[in-house]
Amino acid sequence: MAFQLDRIDRSILAVLQEDATLPVAELAERAGLSPSPCWRRIRRLEEAGIIRRRVALLDAEKLRVGVTVFVSIRTSQHNAAWAERFCRLVSAIPEVVEFHRMSGTVDYLLRVVVPDIAAYDAIYKQLIGIGDLLDVSSGFSMERIKYTTALPTHYAP
Repeated sequence: MAFQLDRIDRSILAVLQEDATLPVAELAERAGLSPSPCWRRIRRLEEAGIIRRRVALLDAEKLRVGVTVFVSIRTSQHNAAWAERFCRLVSAIPEVVEFHRMSGTVDYLLRVVVPDIAAYDAIYKQLIGIGDLLDVSSGFSMERIKYTTALPTHYAP
């Protein structure tokens, strides 16, 4: 059975996605609850795995990783052993902040953050060193139009 969210749960999730550091009393007030029931709901959402963790969002520019590169990878290898090794090695690269297996003409899509083109070239060399890649295509983001970590909650049951 799917976990059922009500209006208050959705409100709590929306506020937490904006600022997970708010004191429970303020979060409860925004959700229209008293602190104890609000805290119980948060714990229930955590136990259900809906709230996976609470993290700090860092400023990429201030950390000197303001260049975003989208990397499309095609391979001729489609066996489990190769895929397991490839995924393990790519996942170990700290600059790879997103890593997706895709349908269609691209097998894998990566989002990489680096300070400059030279730093990306080092990542590129790591990727091609893994071997058995047909194509590695890179696109540099010129402007970030929208960026959010907040997920829409209105589809949840």
